[in-house]
Formats: sequence, structure tokens, C-alpha cells
Amino acid sequence: MTHIAIDARIINSTTGRYVERLLTYLQDVDQNNVYTVLVRAKDENYWKPTNKNFIVTVADYSDYSFAEQLGFSALLNKLKPDLVHFCMPQQPISYKGKKVTTFHDFTLVKTYNSDKNWLVFHAKQFVGKYVFKKVAKDSNHIITPTKFTKKELLDFTDVKDEDVTVIYESADVANGASKPYKLPYKKYLLYVGQQSDYKNIKRLGDAHQKLLKTYPDLGLVLVGKKNTSALANEACFNKQNYKNIFFTDFVEDNQLNWLYSHASAYVFPSLMEGFGLPGLEAMGHGTPVISSNATCLPEVYGKAAHYFDPNSTDDIARAITEVLGNEKLRQKLSVDGYEQIKKYSWKKMAEQTFKIYEKVLKS
Repeated sequence: MTHIAIDARIINSTTGRYVERLLTYLQDVDQNNVYTVLVRAKDENYWKPTNKNFIVTVADYSDYSFAEQLGFSALLNKLKPDLVHFCMPQQPISYKGKKVTTFHDFTLVKTYNSDKNWLVFHAKQFVGKYVFKKVAKDSNHIITPTKFTKKELLDFTDVKDEDVTVIYESADVANGASKPYKLPYKKYLLYVGQQSDYKNIKRLGDAHQKLLKTYPDLGLVLVGKKNTSALANEACFNKQNYKNIFFTDFVEDNQLNWLYSHASAYVFPSLMEGFGLPGLEAMGHGTPVISSNATCLPEVYGKAAHYFDPNSTDDIARAITEVLGNEKLRQKLSVDGYEQIKKYSWKKMAEQTFKIYEKVLKS
């Protein structure tokens, strides 16, 4: 019987949906092998397996820390798995066992967030670049969520094309309960997710203010925890006396469903993404998606989104105006969105990932 360890320390983070869905559907795919799911102490009960061959174990080691390099490596050597799937590049570089690594994107090594300490961030970025290259070289196989991210990886490292497999992620089609969320306006644009600098929220706010000349009652609703990045954006908009911009803080799933389904459009202004999950979630609610044309987003959204140049506030406003003012276009985006989301499947993602495990185990 084969023993597979899955590094799921990010399960309760912005990228955690990938890990949680992978684990859930792997239980359908493989009832034979033994799986050890490694999580932080605070997340020991976050995901509960339904199959006896999946066991949750605490591996409470911080990213890019000495504890990760020494303690986590010692834990893995003690567990002696036949294969480890690291769901992010951060991992003990001294570990010599067979391993698969998922590279979601290259934001760590290509961006800077102004809410971070400049010196600490760049030190972490310096280490991150080394770790990324070392991990890519030492992994038996690498998974990326898009062709764009695969190309970034191949450009950044010396990895061979045949050692990297693109496995698309998915989004859950809206079918959950919906609970109204009280807003100060009836018509609004929606954004869901982190608000780090590369997410380009300030330009979205600038574009929204231009739109108020034509749509004076139009709101902009920004969903996500009010962490340092979100608070910085809120302070910036308040300082400029921007109107009709609402920061929700954390929102429960049933209220998020309501916000998605009642939005005039979902706007995704990001400058860099590895996959772009929220846009697909919006499509699952029939909400028109207006998206940045940067990095992987046209690859993932296809013809089901209306695109703009994320570096141009005027172009963001132009694309939103075209969608808000054209009911035929709105309907087309809604229909195309439902079709686009059908191309992606979490179960298919788990099946393809399991095939990579089998390939590496046989090598």
C-alpha cells in the first residue's frame, strides 16, 4: 500500500480552495492508498476526511522559516511517505524523497505590496526566488493551473517542458443557500478577494468614480477581510472623498452567493493571476464578468468576459460602461459564462493530479 503525504498548510488561505477541493475529490478517486494530510495546528479540524485512508496530521511550520527547513523536513523523514505533494513551492529544500509541487503563480517573486515592510518583503522575495528555482529543479513533477503560469515557470527556471503539467482548477456552480446582504445601494459592481497592490483595486476605484457621472447611484462593493491591504485602500479612497465604495469585511458563503447573483457585473482588475477563480464563481451565478486582459485571465475566461487594459483607468471605465449600457451584451456574457464554467471540473482536476502521482511513483 502506497503512502502519499499532501502538504495542505495553505488550506485555510486564499489559495486554500484548491487544496480543499483536491482532497475532497481525491477521496472519490482513490480509496486504496494511504494519505497523510499535513495542516497547521489552527486548521486541524478545518477539513474532515470522509474516507478512512485519509488522516489529518499537524505540521505547524511557517513558510520560508528555519522551522520549515529543519522541523518539517524531519517530520517528513519520520513519516517516510512514498510521495509528497507540496501544494505550494514553500517547502523544506533538503527533503530528498519523491515529490510533486504545484506552482500557482509568480506573484511572490514579481510583485511588491506597499503594505509590507520593504526590507522584510525583499529579503523574503530574495529567498523565495532561490527556493522557487531549487524546488522546481528538485521536484519529480510540477503542476501549474494554466498554460500562462507554465510558461512563466519555464522562463524562470531550467525545468523541461515535459516535467510540467497544466491542470486547470474549477469553481463551484452556485447552488447554495442565499441570504440577503444589506447594502446602501441597489445597483453595484462587485469584486471578491485579496486587495494586494497587484490586484489593482485603486485603479478600479478611480474608474468607478468616473462612472458616477453617468451612473450616480452605482456602488462598488469590495468583498474580503479588512486586512492591512484592504484598510490601506479604504483609507486612500476616504482621503480622496470617493463616493459609493463599500468594504464588506468577511462575508459568509450564503451572503456571498447573494452578492454575486445581485451584482450588475463582476469586475476583476488584477495585473497578475495564476488562475482567477472568483471570475468563474461569478459566471456560476450568471453575473456578467468584466476582466483585465492580463496574464492568464483570457486563457481561463475565454469569450465569456469583456476585457480591458488593467493599466488604464479610462479603459476600465470604458469596458464597464459598455456592459452596463448594453443589455444584449450582458445577456450574452451571462450565457457564455455558464458555458465557460462547464469546461472546468474539480473532480477532473483530482483525477489528473492522481495520474501525476502514479506517474512519479512508477518512475
